[in-house]
Amino acid sequence: MIIKSARFALSLAALRSFPEQGLPEIAMAGKSNVGKSSLINSLLGRSKLARISAEPGKTRLVNFYRVAASRQDAQPLDFFLVDLPGYGFAKAPKAERAKWAEMIEGYLENSAHLKRVLQLVDIRHAPTRDDQLMVEYLRHYDLPFSVVATKADKLSKAQRSRSIPVICRALAVQPWEIVCYSSEDGTGREQLLSLLESELSPSENPDIAATTEDELS
Repeated sequence: MIIKSARFALSLAALRSFPEQGLPEIAMAGKSNVGKSSLINSLLGRSKLARISAEPGKTRLVNFYRVAASRQDAQPLDFFLVDLPGYGFAKAPKAERAKWAEMIEGYLENSAHLKRVLQLVDIRHAPTRDDQLMVEYLRHYDLPFSVVATKADKLSKAQRSRSIPVICRALAVQPWEIVCYSSEDGTGREQLLSLLESELSPSENPDIAATTEDELS
């Protein structure tokens, strides 16, 4: 996938109709300070598109980024990248944490255009109970997801190889289902872009095409 342009579109406290709605959506979930904003900037090639803060819990709305992209054959693959509020920030007031959870669940349950959720975890640490609950939630509602292990540059290759099985056991996923990602050195960027290209590309199943042609004839 080739990223041509990207811009901030809008923030929502609750899902509702908005201009340009109807494009496919790729959502990002993860605990506070897992590196979602850095990943957005790195993946989309825009250094200051998403605001990065040293203080966890700064993403307090559902943020939509409008992305113009294409496949290698130039077929357009425009979509929204959706940044969900971070969870697990213990210092936030209970009422505010409940509001964030409501926004996350409201979006995931009601978006008609959601194609995949990127579940971010910090590769340096075992997934938290909140991470496990999030993955259980995605499975319960049959929402396609991929695990992205952020901050991969902080570990050596040997350390990564020891961390991946820990993530696999905690989240019940296979090693090949995890993308190791670094917003600093670009590790995993092409792999993640390829994954998104596969997810966003229209079906090329000849049986489906044949059925459609028969119905129209």
